[in-house]
Amino acid sequence: MISRELAKKIQYIQFTTKRAVNSTLAGEYESVFKGQGIEFEEVREYLPGDDIRAIDWNVTARTGVPHVKRFTEERELTVLLCVDLSASGSFGSTGKTKNEIAAEICALLAFSAIQNNDRVGLIVFTDSVEHYVPPKKGNRHVLRLIEEILNFQPSGSGTKITAVLDYMGRVTTKKAVIFLISDFYDSGYEHRLKTLGKRHDCISIIIEDPAEKEIPVSGLLDIIDAETGEHIIVDTDNSGIRRSYFSYASERRGSLIRFFTSSGIDHIYIQSDADYVKNIVQFFLSRERRLRI
Repeated sequence: MISRELAKKIQYIQFTTKRAVNSTLAGEYESVFKGQGIEFEEVREYLPGDDIRAIDWNVTARTGVPHVKRFTEERELTVLLCVDLSASGSFGSTGKTKNEIAAEICALLAFSAIQNNDRVGLIVFTDSVEHYVPPKKGNRHVLRLIEEILNFQPSGSGTKITAVLDYMGRVTTKKAVIFLISDFYDSGYEHRLKTLGKRHDCISIIIEDPAEKEIPVSGLLDIIDAETGEHIIVDTDNSGIRRSYFSYASERRGSLIRFFTSSGIDHIYIQSDADYVKNIVQFFLSRERRLRI
């Protein structure tokens, strides 16, 4: 049974994200992802006007007659939303937690996908894969995904991205569009993500709270690591400590982005107090320009 509060959240997310899809993302999703997948259909004899780059030289040599390969565009895609719901996602200094932002982003992407007749699935992970919803179509299915994320009570508190990468390798036999949504407080996953990115269209979405970028001046603070439970007392009046933390946070973010860029993995950076729809639209537009080139 869904609580009244949860029902209101789902209704709010459905209203705001569907409006964004219809008004802002209507054609962007299709132009970015449609036409990127092709499947081999047949080999046939060369006809005047065919692209010579499509010639199948093996068949041509065997038969003595020029043949070309024909491909068909995949009209239906599989989209997998892989969402990190570890304990660090329960943090929020702006009125919404990172996990709530993740749920809204998932809804936005899922509604965009089903509007284009694609199938959408969900994988929830922490330090292990905790829940899997196989890809399907339809509004009711998307509402179920939103409910699953908002209502989910994880067993683990840590983050292990390699666990979800290994799992995806087992459940995705065909090329898929994979959105990996996390704050990426983890390490040791880089090689596997790079390998997965060669088989699938992987997009990493980094969610960060503004308080994770810069410590506010608030006197002595008892800071708790949500994933390990470790406590530390920090004197936020100390400008040296604030500068050190700011430097650490900037370097962590820069290192993440450099890794994604060098690995050829697209990424979207989302700050929880910003307009994430705008960030996603900008990503779609820049990716579309890149694909055209």
